[in-house]
Amino acid sequence: MHGFHQTGRQTRFRHKLYDSIEALQADQDEWIEYYNTERTHQGKMCCGRTPMETLLDGKSVWLEKRLN
Repeated sequence: MHGFHQTGRQTRFRHKLYDSIEALQADQDEWIEYYNTERTHQGKMCCGRTPMETLLDGKSVWLEKRLN
């Protein structure tokens, strides 16, 4: 989670002023969608996949083990 907050502050939210909490929330929602589904990660578990790909791959592995 630290990487998410660090990256978000550095790339998007640090230099932007918002007129409303709704505008900030919309920007954060867009950033979270990008961060989880488009941006690849190099962390131990992601290995160049997006967090969503990592989650779905892990879920399929878990289901296979559960069925066996």
